[in-house]
Amino acid sequence: MPKMVDKAARREQILDAAAKVFARKGFAASRIEDVAAAAGIAKGSVYLYFGSRDELLTGVFDSYAARSAETLADLGDGHALDQLERLVRGTVELLAAHPDHARVLLDVWANPPLDMTAMYRDYRAIIAELLTRARAEGALRAGIDSAHAAVIVGAIEGCLIQTLLDPELDLNDLATPLVQLCVEGIRG
Repeated sequence: MPKMVDKAARREQILDAAAKVFARKGFAASRIEDVAAAAGIAKGSVYLYFGSRDELLTGVFDSYAARSAETLADLGDGHALDQLERLVRGTVELLAAHPDHARVLLDVWANPPLDMTAMYRDYRAIIAELLTRARAEGALRAGIDSAHAAVIVGAIEGCLIQTLLDPELDLNDLATPLVQLCVEGIRG
C-alpha cells in the first residue's frame, strides 16, 4: 500500500530545506538538487510542489511574509506606542527564531529577484499609522512623524544584518535597546 503524504507538511519541509540551502549557499549558487537532498526527498518531488528555483524562493519569501503578517496582526489593543513596542519585539523574535529566512532576505536584498518594495511599503505603513495614532494620543515628542517609520524599519534591519555577520551578537539581546531608541526615544 502506498504511503500517504501530507501535502501541506511536505511543502513546508521543502520550504524549510530551501531556506537552509539558500541561507548556506546563497540563492544564486543553490540548485533544486541541493534542496531535495536537504529535504531528504527526490528532486522530482520538489517539482511536484514548485516549478522552479524562483518559485521556491517565492515560497520561502511568502512563508516568511505570512509569519511576519501574524506578528503584525497580533499587536493587540492599547496605545499606539505600546503596539509599536510589541511590533519591534515581535519582529526581533521572528527574525531571531528564523535565522535562515533572515539570511535569505539578506541575500535577496543584495540581488533582488523578488519585488520587496510592497513588503517594505506595507511594513512602513503600519508603523506610520502607529506613529500617527501616537501623535493624536499626544504620546510623541515634537518633530516625530510618519517619515520616521523608515528609520524604525532601518534600525531593526540594521541590527539584523549585524547579528547575521557577527556571531557574537544575539538579535534577541537587541530587542530592548531597539525599543529604548525606537519607542521610548520618540515618546513625548
